[in-house]
Amino acid sequence: MRSYNPDLTPPWKKPKAVPEVPAETDLVVEEVGTGFCGAVIRCEKTAEGPTVTLEDRFGKHRVFPMVPRGFLLEGRVVTLVRPSAVAAPRTPARTASGSLAVPGARARVARAGRIYVEGRHDAELVEKVWGDDLRIEGVVVEYLEGIDDLPAIVAEFAPGPDARLGVLVDHLVPGTKESRIAASVSSEHALVVGHPYIDIWEAVKPSSVGITAWPRVPHGQDWKTGICRGLGWPSHTGAAWQHILGSVHSYKDLEPALLGRVEELIDFVTAP
Repeated sequence: MRSYNPDLTPPWKKPKAVPEVPAETDLVVEEVGTGFCGAVIRCEKTAEGPTVTLEDRFGKHRVFPMVPRGFLLEGRVVTLVRPSAVAAPRTPARTASGSLAVPGARARVARAGRIYVEGRHDAELVEKVWGDDLRIEGVVVEYLEGIDDLPAIVAEFAPGPDARLGVLVDHLVPGTKESRIAASVSSEHALVVGHPYIDIWEAVKPSSVGITAWPRVPHGQDWKTGICRGLGWPSHTGAAWQHILGSVHSYKDLEPALLGRVEELIDFVTAP
């Protein structure tokens, strides 16, 4: 007698096999049921089965069961497994900004469009977190040493459809001098956005720097000098900034109010 396979499901109705991927720390995936996207923080073995904890770019944590076909990696369905369950090591898949890494990618020729920030510290922080993305997109970041002359600077740049200009402003809150200056820029090919912090230092999470909070500096005092004094640091703001910058390793070390604005500028400048 012939031997038959007891599974009579037609081949076209059988689910396709999906790859098993080790849930290495910092791997960024999306849970198919909820759409929650985040980086792997840890895997745990529970009585109900293995679970994985994800952290999104705003620092929110969620725990999911590691079920078959339960996650998307770069848009493709995968099954997450505990790292010890597979032998193949995995290299980091994301840049410091949380974007998909492109190993071996060459920097693109610089676009005509630009992103302007207020000062050197702003430019250094943007470069450290978004530098890989900016080089792939061909976006150059320049600093202005203040925005008092922003309307004239924008007019001189002469933004257009093929040369968009994005501007990141410190302390952009209603009723401030900065808000009035930003509102005076009217070009449809220029986008001015900002964060609420007095200085870019404050956009770094205190916990990343090893402090509980940024000190309050009385009105009328130099803010950076007041911060150093309040924290008991030497009154050398350059050295203080190098300490702060050295504490930043990825987007997770920055406040969401800054993250969203920089991403918005990159999208604007690179839009087709």
